[in-house]
Amino acid sequence: MTKSDSIADELPLAGLRVIEFTHMVMGPAVGLILGDLGADVIKIEPISGDKTRKLVGSGAGYFPMYNRNKRSICIDMKSEAGKAIAKRLIADADVVVENFRPGAMEKLGFGYDDLAADNPRLIYCSEKGFLSGPYEHRTALDEVAQMMGGLAYMTGPPGKPLRAGSSVIDVVGGMFGVIGILAALEERRRTGRGQQVKSSLFESTVFLVGQHMAQYAVTGEAAKPMPVRISAWAIYDVFETGDGQQVFVGVVSDTQWEKFCAAFDVGTLGDDPGLRTNTERVKQRDRILPVVRALFKGFTKAELMERLEHTGLPFAPITRPEDLFDDPHVNADSGLVELNIPGDDKTRLPALPLEMAGARFGARRDLPGPGQQTREVLRETGLSDSEIDALMADKTVA
Repeated sequence: MTKSDSIADELPLAGLRVIEFTHMVMGPAVGLILGDLGADVIKIEPISGDKTRKLVGSGAGYFPMYNRNKRSICIDMKSEAGKAIAKRLIADADVVVENFRPGAMEKLGFGYDDLAADNPRLIYCSEKGFLSGPYEHRTALDEVAQMMGGLAYMTGPPGKPLRAGSSVIDVVGGMFGVIGILAALEERRRTGRGQQVKSSLFESTVFLVGQHMAQYAVTGEAAKPMPVRISAWAIYDVFETGDGQQVFVGVVSDTQWEKFCAAFDVGTLGDDPGLRTNTERVKQRDRILPVVRALFKGFTKAELMERLEHTGLPFAPITRPEDLFDDPHVNADSGLVELNIPGDDKTRLPALPLEMAGARFGARRDLPGPGQQTREVLRETGLSDSEIDALMADKTVA
């Protein structure tokens, strides 16, 4: 895919108009996915710009990662003139996405009922902390959802709940929002009417830990946190190599056990008929693991990975995020998208993890500056340059 606008006409969501009132990660992730797939995503920012642009520390990557393939227009949403401009944009839009605190959009007069009255075909996606229920008015963050949804408990060691190392729930909640939007678009094709779609952080977390809930239902035993879990397989762990590096290796079937024994000298373990089934190997895990740990210590990381590469066994080096810039697979076939970032620098960030018709999706539009496309977008609504100049002069738009 190229940055050419002509490519947009060939993409799956070509012709879809999305108006985005979002900040941080969850809401922008919805617009990112829709935009990468070809939708025209117009990001509504405050006159001073989205505050996410100015985050530091762990938030410094939020805006660059989740805001490509969008056009930016800055509007004073507290003014009546600004609200009128926003409603003018929404009048012929297909989708509105918002992720502000509960009641914020309704207070502005931009709740679903307000907007659907003028545009009954509108699909209105609200990305919230909670779906309907006793908690729905609470404010939530990714970390809040991970803590109360059981994920932090399962990730950290006992007594030390630990959030996952990325904004996983924000992103998953955004993905579920996109699924809801696509389903609503298909229903609109049949009925001619739009609807409100809601996705949430808490329920997304509960869905992710559903496998542990099911484990309890099936076995009657509560799932233990991952660091002290009872593994379903004897070899399914991180191992140290002779050069002080680490590699994860898994042997998750009886066939893989045979391949493992054929590829490595495991001594008497390979000839033991009592280890031919996974159930028996798990029972004897304390016998197997010391042998395997000592075996892998005899290899460097590169040597071990080279041997594993030809076995068909699941394995992985322990990679840091910054290492992925140079990963040969990530760099193959447009896996990273080139973008400009603040400071007149360029970087490459992950493309959607998706292929369609053998192609990946890239950046047709770079990261927008605050209000970079304000004039362009307003012209498309039929406003003249003199009218736009007047709106800019009184700071209704920027």
